[in-house]
Amino acid sequence: MKALGRGRFRAAAAIALLLAGCSPSDGGSGKGFILRAPPKAEDRAQGQAWAPPPAGQAAGSISDQACHHASLGEAARTNAVHYRNLAWSPFGREERGWGTYYRLVSREIGSACPPDSPGFAAALARWQANNGLPQTGVLDEAAFVRMKTEWQLKRPVVRSMREAGCPAPPSPGQLAAARPEESYGGKTIELRRGALAAYRRMVQAARAEEPRIAEDARNLTIFSGYRSPEYDDARCERDGNCNGVVRARCSPHRTGLAMDLYVGQAPGYGPDSSADPNRLYMTRTATYAWLTANAHRFGFVNYPFEPWHWEWTGEAP
Repeated sequence: MKALGRGRFRAAAAIALLLAGCSPSDGGSGKGFILRAPPKAEDRAQGQAWAPPPAGQAAGSISDQACHHASLGEAARTNAVHYRNLAWSPFGREERGWGTYYRLVSREIGSACPPDSPGFAAALARWQANNGLPQTGVLDEAAFVRMKTEWQLKRPVVRSMREAGCPAPPSPGQLAAARPEESYGGKTIELRRGALAAYRRMVQAARAEEPRIAEDARNLTIFSGYRSPEYDDARCERDGNCNGVVRARCSPHRTGLAMDLYVGQAPGYGPDSSADPNRLYMTRTATYAWLTANAHRFGFVNYPFEPWHWEWTGEAP
């Protein structure tokens, strides 16, 4: 099968952004991805260096011992460069490198190998073959859009937007309040009852299975749950930033199924800062590693652009 043409690719990316509801927007430019030539050698030192993930990452189809004994060495070298320096806009805002999405990609292709290894490239090539894409072993635009579309369509609010438009908020009787110790900084948090019960089961398991999560009482506390449309509209008017990049007009939080969880923060940033260094830092924490490997057991899916944002799939919006 031939690779997606540039026009078809951009159209697919635009549709995926429209479906997302709260995904960042490119402001109508049509440039969902901006791919440039690999950087010069002198520029590479400024990129994002890969660091080994915390122990406990989900095992893949290739063992650690085999990570550096597969073929596709050239693909591995290309992945190493792109991991740090790829100039692209996967969610409508220009980024550098795909390190922030490494854990999600690894889970998707069934690999526990480092992103710059032949084993990772081999696992990706198998995934590409199974999905009708050229078996290059390189994480390119076509492969990521395919993954991203699948991830987004697992989110209840995205499916609702696709089928019936922006969902109505739940009635007050459908909501329950989190306990003070479950909220970040003692904030008042409300969620749908089923989502809150699933959250509690997940947190109990996370703290039992990953000691590093239990070491910090902030981990997995909730700093945003249900937000009424009126609240978000007022915030849009006040801040003037509901452009889809910083904040969405049809927020998933109106459903009572979405929650923002504390997964860590880079020095100098807040727990919900969308700055690229902060998002990359978050994806390397033990908390995020456990979530990407285990949250599905409790019915939760992640919005890939925001490591802290998780949605419960146990009921319709």
